[in-house]
Amino acid sequence: MAWLYLVAAILLEVCGTTSMKLSRSFTVPAPTVAIFVFYGASIFCLTLAVQRLEIGVAYAIWSALGTAIVATIGIVWFGESATLAKLASLVLVVAGVVGLQLSSGTPVAPSDDDARAAASDASGG
Repeated sequence: MAWLYLVAAILLEVCGTTSMKLSRSFTVPAPTVAIFVFYGASIFCLTLAVQRLEIGVAYAIWSALGTAIVATIGIVWFGESATLAKLASLVLVVAGVVGLQLSSGTPVAPSDDDARAAASDASGG
């Protein structure tokens, strides 16, 4: 469940950051409000994720993948530059996250203990 919270936190953070661009420096009301809603929800989900994941790894994944996705959105959607240096840097960011995950000892798939803990949390016990 922690990994689902982390994925949700990343996607919500990406939506919040994209809303920053769409808000046109806080002059468009809907995206301006969306910034705060998405970031609040992202931090909420990230907080739930770090209860079961190593905080350093979870934060690195959240920030790095969010950065890579937002940079990709900037290139594809907003027509920002896609230089070789920028693309190579994005590859290095993702490689760094993979390296952190592999070195952390935190399994990507939930263990039986995680499943039992999630069931216990859901039942209120």
